[in-house]
Amino acid sequence: MNLLLDTHVLLWWLDDNPTLLIKAKEAIADGRNVVFISAAAIWEIRIKHTLGKLEIPVNFRKVLEQQPFEMLPITADHAHLIGELPAYHRDPFDRMLIAQALFEGFTLATRDNQFKRYKISTIRA
Repeated sequence: MNLLLDTHVLLWWLDDNPTLLIKAKEAIADGRNVVFISAAAIWEIRIKHTLGKLEIPVNFRKVLEQQPFEMLPITADHAHLIGELPAYHRDPFDRMLIAQALFEGFTLATRDNQFKRYKISTIRA
């Protein structure tokens, strides 16, 4: 399975946060799955950190690079698809993740119930 992590799921994974559900932990740790991190998630984390809303390690880039994750860039196709999505979800970062999951055919690991309204495969995290 190709699994895309929502931003909060990535942060919970990196923190070994017990909030992350076991089913999601198992899917992320399963070597048969390819786990993706969107550039949108990194962008969101960096913005929140810059605004003082989120603490991250000084070596955050290195921490990410040490994970067995693939990076998913934002493409023009992803951006165009956002314009075709119903406005159930207003958060621009989440809308990008939804568009990426739809376009790429990925399963999205999230705790956000709004994602269910879109026609994407999800794992509750």
